[in-house]
Amino acid sequence: MRVVIAEDSVLLREGLSEIVGRFGHEVCAGVGNAPELLRAVAAHEPDLVVTDVRMPPGQRDEGLRAALELRAERPALPVLVLSQYVENAYAAELLATGDGVGYLLKDRVGEVTEFVDALERVVAGGTVIDPEVVRRLLARRRDGSPLDRLTAREREVLAAMAEGRSNGGIARALVVSEAAVVKHVRSILTKLDLPPAPDDHRRVLAVLAYLRH
Repeated sequence: MRVVIAEDSVLLREGLSEIVGRFGHEVCAGVGNAPELLRAVAAHEPDLVVTDVRMPPGQRDEGLRAALELRAERPALPVLVLSQYVENAYAAELLATGDGVGYLLKDRVGEVTEFVDALERVVAGGTVIDPEVVRRLLARRRDGSPLDRLTAREREVLAAMAEGRSNGGIARALVVSEAAVVKHVRSILTKLDLPPAPDDHRRVLAVLAYLRH
């Protein structure tokens, strides 16, 4: 796959480029700010964008804003956003753009195999959320939330869904049958009162509900 990387730290940008190249993929552009990211995508039409949240010129959320702009123009463009901190609102905003997105903490880059796996899952149309985001969400109270309707096992399944796991992956992680996972997923979608839609989209809506509460 062809990748555009946007990261203002030259050291991290070069490190990301080396990792991507080591696994047989091509970095067609590496840039250091949001305007350059938009221009690089227009020029190279990559298969994937990897961008930091906070970038020049303002060092606030320029990278995320650029990612959202790219998704609005190119809904099928896979985007993986990297963040220094857990920021649930950013993850929720990105997920709202549909499939083929990911939100990882920068610490995850050090786990090279896991990081590259996340890249490939996003390119394949999957949704990837950093496990630390999921863990912190699980630790919060949810009084008055639709999530209160879920059983403890259903919350575990939803947490695994938020990490971007397939039904088979959830079954292996929780040591249950895939049929049991399918049953739990259907129950989750029903209890969260999600509107009729293709199952993949409803899974994303379920994760969004999870992040928001």
